[in-house]
Amino acid sequence: MPERFTRTRAVPWLVRALWVALPFTAGPALAHALRDASRPVQIVASVGLWLGWAIGLIATVAPHPIGLTALRLLAPAAVVGAIATGRPLAVGWTAVTAVWAFTPVTGAWAVNGPAYPNERRLPLRAPGALLAGPLVLAWALVAAGVAAGPLLLAARQWAAGAVAVVVGFPLAFLLARAIHGLSRRWVVFVPAGVVIHDPLSLVDPVLVRRQLVARFGPAPADTTALDLSQRSPGLALELDLVEPIDLMLLAPGRRTGRSTSTAALLITPTRPGDVITEARARRIR
Repeated sequence: MPERFTRTRAVPWLVRALWVALPFTAGPALAHALRDASRPVQIVASVGLWLGWAIGLIATVAPHPIGLTALRLLAPAAVVGAIATGRPLAVGWTAVTAVWAFTPVTGAWAVNGPAYPNERRLPLRAPGALLAGPLVLAWALVAAGVAAGPLLLAARQWAAGAVAVVVGFPLAFLLARAIHGLSRRWVVFVPAGVVIHDPLSLVDPVLVRRQLVARFGPAPADTTALDLSQRSPGLALELDLVEPIDLMLLAPGRRTGRSTSTAALLITPTRPGDVITEARARRIR
């Protein structure tokens, strides 16, 4: 297997080791924080913590975009819980774990899990508008929607707990599904050329055949290319074509999208250097 594939498909052993150690580093601090809670609350909280840890462990063992979303939802929750305990070891360990869960190499490893042997997926950066605040708010609502209901019911707050379950669970599911869309944004190198897979911008993935690529590299400052980057921070790459192609853009309020034609596309990968290296290896200009 070529080195460029081996590097991406290598298991992120550090993330797995950090996650495996969480019960020993953050677990005692969380258990101590729950010492004054009622027994039902302790049981529900403990079951939830162990369940979250098990889901995260599976995500570090079996690479998949769904696992990447789960890991990036759970890791910040561990940090918040550790901060609530006030224990430095728990805070530091969970913070390092969360940082590694959000690294580009972890993202590339996860999204390539279900990929075909002859293709390579390289993730795209999250839209800049979401990073400005909405993404953090959505994560907080997911965490609250999952945890609030069971904990309130365990505390015998029947009315509030029932409302939290009825409202919180569906809301958490919808928001988690929306966040999962960020884990499904990537540029894919296939034998025929390059595929832009971006469910936040495109109705369907767009295949650009190798013969149509005139240039693939850093975008000039005065570019007029069709911006599919969603104003993501980082180095933007421009895909210039020898002739225009048709694609269908997502349009708010329209189920069928908006048809357009362009001869240049703009994307922002998490690792632009790897994209350029892969393009050269695939004989793309």
